[in-house]
Amino acid sequence: MPNFISRNKGFIRFWVAQLVSQFGDRVNQMALVGLVALKHPGSPVELAKLLTFTIIPVFIVGPIAGVYVDRWDRRVTLFVCDFIRGLIVLCIALILINYPSMLPVYGAVFLVFCLSRFYVPAKMSFIPDIVHEGDLHVANSLVSVTGMIAFVMGALLGGLLVEWHGPKGGFLWDAASFFVSGLMVFSITRLKSVQISKEKVIHTSKEMLSIHRSVFNEVKDGVKYIIEKKEILFIIYVMTILFMAAGSIYVVIIVFIQETFKTVTKDLGYLAVALGVGLFLGSMAYAKWGKKVSRFQSIFFCLILGGIMMAIFAFVVATSQNRWVGMALAGILGIVVGPIVIASNTIVHYVCSAQMRGKVFASLEFVMHLAFLVAMFVSSFLSRHVARMWILIGIGIVFCIVGLLGLFKYKDDKDVNQQPAA
Repeated sequence: MPNFISRNKGFIRFWVAQLVSQFGDRVNQMALVGLVALKHPGSPVELAKLLTFTIIPVFIVGPIAGVYVDRWDRRVTLFVCDFIRGLIVLCIALILINYPSMLPVYGAVFLVFCLSRFYVPAKMSFIPDIVHEGDLHVANSLVSVTGMIAFVMGALLGGLLVEWHGPKGGFLWDAASFFVSGLMVFSITRLKSVQISKEKVIHTSKEMLSIHRSVFNEVKDGVKYIIEKKEILFIIYVMTILFMAAGSIYVVIIVFIQETFKTVTKDLGYLAVALGVGLFLGSMAYAKWGKKVSRFQSIFFCLILGGIMMAIFAFVVATSQNRWVGMALAGILGIVVGPIVIASNTIVHYVCSAQMRGKVFASLEFVMHLAFLVAMFVSSFLSRHVARMWILIGIGIVFCIVGLLGLFKYKDDKDVNQQPAA
């Protein structure tokens, strides 16, 4: 690790910025859950409505976002997105939260996630530009670990903060995190190899408000490129399954935990911390030993183990109502599913050319969120007629089936361990 740090100093600064930003995102997530619980307690459908406004931008902005990310300076894109998102969230905390209707909050959330559609592919496309080629596996593991650390701290502190002081405090924390993250990204300009000018920042901000005709041709080129790359298609299939499961689980498990433990966000925070610790440990283990195992096979094994643990978690928590047992099972679940996203992102980095990364990651975002949205609404309405425990157990069974089919039917010619595409 010391050698990695010395070779990739720009990445370490970027990593700290992501840690701060994602911490704020987790606190914001708790604030949104708390806000819905205040206005519409115990309703998976109302949670689904709010989450819809976080996902719709994927379909409106997502298809063109990757094209622009490949055109712009990715550092500038990250800075501009952070700064504007911080202002919008600050507006929620100080003004919109006081409105009797949720519609103004929905609108602000929609705008924040429109900007996030540029931010995510820019972030993922930026990694190979600042990391030594031989360190991509470790870098992707660290990025995943960033999310885990932020998930743990944000869930714990955010859950307690919202439980004690209401949603407003959570929104204020999130706004501050965006500003700090933006400043961290901007500080990368002080490195000798990076130049960000005031004119470039203004130009990027203006271009975010316009659409060029050539964009649509580039979108078509991106789709054609993905179709021709079997490894990327494979990742799209995996992410579709994973996010359909995530969407099915998300609103159901929130209400499942609230009703089981009779709290709004406190126990959500505790279980999220346990899950985050597990994800952290699983990611760190994969960072150390993952190169020795086929990334494709790692994904399938993790799907099987994740399905088993999800079913066990749902049944045991529902029957025992024991917080500590639930936390232990959530931690094990995190350990076994942690490597899936790391392996998937690393495969894309290895096989995707630098000129197409933004479009590929934007396409992944599109597919993942479509799967999430559809599954979320199906499960939220299904929960009116089927016990939430059985929905979660059913999702675990589907995970196991998909993993087993993959192990027995998918035969990759060779694992993707060669140098990244140019």
